Amino acid sequence: MLKVGDMVPDFCLPNQDEEEICFRDIKGGWIVLYFYPKDNTPGCTTQACAFTEAEPEFLDLRARILGVSPDSPAKHRKFIEKKGLSITLLADEDKSLAQQFGVWQLKKFMGKEYMGIVRSTFIIDPTGKVVKVWEKVRVKGHVDTVKEALIALQEAYEG
Repeated sequence: MLKVGDMVPDFCLPNQDEEEICFRDIKGGWIVLYFYPKDNTPGCTTQACAFTEAEPEFLDLRARILGVSPDSPAKHRKFIEKKGLSITLLADEDKSLAQQFGVWQLKKFMGKEYMGIVRSTFIIDPTGKVVKVWEKVRVKGHVDTVKEALIALQEAYEG
């Protein structure tokens, strides 16, 4: 798992419109990068809707929200249309970014073990450094927690 102080490796992934989004092109601003298991599932839908609802506040804080899951761009597009989302979703179909960030892990559910995304959120500063990490995120209240941390980090960064 990438930790606070780690530099984010360069990556390029397609978004919901099959446009390639590369880290080198978005570095220089604050980024909230969150990994989630699957489009159109209850927790993931709640989280995506909460980030969409709060997106204007994050934009006021000069922060971009990017959601990442192994779903395809087409699935992301359907999810966005169905739920009225405004945030950018990245398709990590080969799980390479999830592996680089260390969020593709062995999980257990009802006695079965399988590999999957551990719901995690990273705040990345304008230099490309990880400055805050949440692992095994509980969705309820998480977006407000991220926003409060972002404000505190920006004050420390600029102060």
